[in-house]
Amino acid sequence: MSNTQHTLDQNILRQVFFIIIVLSLGLLLFYELSFFIPAVLGSLTLYILMRPRMHYLTEEKKWSKPKAAWLLIALSFLIILLPFGILANLLTSKIIYAVEHSSQILDSLKNLSDEIKERFGFAIADDNTINQIGPFIRKIIPEILSTTVNTISIIGVLYFVLYFMLIYSRTLEDKIYEYIPLKDSNVDLIANDVDTTVRASAIGIPLIALIQGVVGLVGYLLIGVQDPFLWFAITCITAMLPVVGAALAYVPLAIIFFAGGKNWQGLIMLIYGFGIIGLVDNLFRFMLNKKLGNIHPLITVFGVIAGISMFGFIGLIFGPMLLSLFIVLLKVYSNEFLSKKRESKRANIN
Repeated sequence: MSNTQHTLDQNILRQVFFIIIVLSLGLLLFYELSFFIPAVLGSLTLYILMRPRMHYLTEEKKWSKPKAAWLLIALSFLIILLPFGILANLLTSKIIYAVEHSSQILDSLKNLSDEIKERFGFAIADDNTINQIGPFIRKIIPEILSTTVNTISIIGVLYFVLYFMLIYSRTLEDKIYEYIPLKDSNVDLIANDVDTTVRASAIGIPLIALIQGVVGLVGYLLIGVQDPFLWFAITCITAMLPVVGAALAYVPLAIIFFAGGKNWQGLIMLIYGFGIIGLVDNLFRFMLNKKLGNIHPLITVFGVIAGISMFGFIGLIFGPMLLSLFIVLLKVYSNEFLSKKRESKRANIN
């Protein structure tokens, strides 16, 4: 009995020691490669979206794996990255123009603040605050260049990882079932939840933002907004943010109208923004949630807030996924470990 106990103690110590080594090495690699986390998360997102098409092309249509992978990568670039690139280029050109004409813009902001103070009795900012914007604007171009280089690097790594994930799709999934120490049914539960949440976030959030941007663009053209396509891009981007959303676009527009003495246009902008653009958000979000996956709105809101804080822009997708995954893991824990205890208690009672 003592020899058996001694052997068990040795095995437990060896396992604990081995787990410590694995976790330490994993944390070290995670720390050193943390720059590429957005790229890996992005490749995982695209893999989840492309996986059924990859299996259809290779297993149903009998395409070669490299051919199918390159086709899906090319389509993802045209459908996903190209529109974002156009929006980013539009905003970047305006930001560069703002830097080159920063003094005129600061003078315009001071005049706008003075007009608001005269008309409404309060100032949105004093002259000292507005003057501090100048140095901030001049720092933007180096940051844009740095962000552009980083983004290109991340996109390159993203597609590099994605290619091999698509090529070795079946092998990768088999290894996941082999290495995760859970019942296959619980692994299926986790996989289905991740798939549903990623699809709902990766498709739903950008699609709703695009719809809001198009609806906003129609209003901007009818109301007479200057640079309507710039505000269309701003609306699309801000619409993906939680809580405030597209109001970050149409409320400043209304303020600009009011400050310029165009009260009717400002009032119409507010009514159109809250009444039409806001209604589009609520209506299509409800419809897409039902279509893509019945995800609770609170999971989306709090998940996006947490995700952006942790991962940046890609957190729009992975924030809700992590929050939903946390809830599913509680269910998995109950299925995996607590169910046996409940069954034994019922057996003892009987």
